[in-house]
Parts: sequence; structure tokens; C-alpha cells
Amino acid sequence: MSVIDDLKKHEGFRAKPYRCSEGFLTIGYGLNLDAGITRDEATMLLEHRVSVLQDVLAVRLSFWYRLTQARKDVLLNMAYNLGVAGLLGFKTTLRLVSEENYTEASKQMLKSKWAKQVGGRALWLSNKMREG
Repeated sequence: MSVIDDLKKHEGFRAKPYRCSEGFLTIGYGLNLDAGITRDEATMLLEHRVSVLQDVLAVRLSFWYRLTQARKDVLLNMAYNLGVAGLLGFKTTLRLVSEENYTEASKQMLKSKWAKQVGGRALWLSNKMREG
């Protein structure tokens, strides 16, 4: 048995944050969130989650493979921010993207509550969608 297996056994897994016996906010296999994480750890988590999102969107969006990488990146960015269900709620935008009407899709993106919430991010992503 490896040290990883031993730690998994002894720490146990919890998907949601909890307070350990010492009162520290903890998650996963005993990861102390109060201690924070490194930039490298945060990058590793981000890369993993984007990879999972890409796999999900490739299945959920029939037009995924026809998109340029820039347009995939826009949808990945939105899915990361909103969740897949949130992105799929952009029905008109996604229909326009599937029809390759990127100018109208970019305009639709800016008509959303999300655009008001994220401000410049939405404008930047809308331009990226239009320009491809």
C-alpha cells in the first residue's frame, strides 16, 4: 500500500468543507483550507476542472467540434463561471453559435443578467466570440 492509499484511508474523503477536530476548515482528504493553497495547486485544480468541462461540453453541444479554439474558450470560460447548466441556459446564444451566426451570438451574450454581473469579462468574451 502506498502513502497515498494510507492517507486516503486515515484521512477519509469529504467533498464539502467541514471543521476538523482542531477546528480548521478542511476538505477532500484532510486538506486544511485555513492554511490556503499555493498558486501551483490552484492552477492544477483550474486545469483539471477546465479539462472536465471541455469533455462535458463536447458531449452536450453537438456543434462543439466545429468551433474554433477561441470560441470553445469563450464557452469554457462561461461554463466555468456559470456551471454547465448555467451555460446551457443561454439557449438563444447557443443556437446562434450552432448556426455560425457569431455576431448575433455575441450580442445575445451581452443581453443577459450574467453580462451585467461580470461586466468587462462579458464584453471581452463577446468580442472573442464575434472575432473567433
